[in-house]
Amino acid sequence: MTANIKKRPLYALMNGIYYPEMFSPKCFREALEYKPQPDDVFIDTYPKCGTTWMQNVVLYIFRKGKELEDPSEFLRASPFIDMLGMEGVNNMPRPGAFKTHLSYSHLSYSPEAKYIFVARNPKDCCVSFFHHARSQPGIGYWDGEFHDFFELFMAGELEYNDYFDHMLDWYPHRNDSNVFYTRYEDMKTDMKNIVLKLSKFLGKEYIDAIEKDNNVLNNIIQYSSFDYMKKKLSEVHDIKKRT
Repeated sequence: MTANIKKRPLYALMNGIYYPEMFSPKCFREALEYKPQPDDVFIDTYPKCGTTWMQNVVLYIFRKGKELEDPSEFLRASPFIDMLGMEGVNNMPRPGAFKTHLSYSHLSYSPEAKYIFVARNPKDCCVSFFHHARSQPGIGYWDGEFHDFFELFMAGELEYNDYFDHMLDWYPHRNDSNVFYTRYEDMKTDMKNIVLKLSKFLGKEYIDAIEKDNNVLNNIIQYSSFDYMKKKLSEVHDIKKRT
């Protein structure tokens, strides 16, 4: 374990995986042991690599561009199963997608399910992860210093362990027929192309909806913009911080 670290986030350990201490051990174990169903879709990233953004994109592809009436429904429509376990699985409306940060080796894999994997530049990931840790009261790192956090990041002693191991675990599967691989940076530069490719990956009815009505594509892009998410999901994320 890294020495001379003044402050560490509050983590628990299960099956060799660090996870936030505020999570229910029961729910985290249920996520580890969950057996995917044929219509399941998983959004899997290392923390702070575009997970929430991709959740939003997939949600609005499934909704064919129809806006959520209540932004708080986002948590049920795209549940974080590492935190919610089977409750999140059972309460999610279908079609839908689960969020998880489990690596390929720790996730219960099924060739009949679909997996969306998003990668991000490690420098940007680390900086974003640091600010996230400081903003989450349950992680207990509000007064932590970046130099300590950086050392923990490089040593793989943060939640979900080593960033580079996580990437290397998923990367060989990027061309599997049931895996959609993209990068955070690609989402920033060409969201339209990502939405079109992802719609084809998720199913014929979703790309057909876009091709029949251009407003569907425009709405998906609009509702997945940073400005929209900041405005509509700020209350949702405040709820997540308190859980």
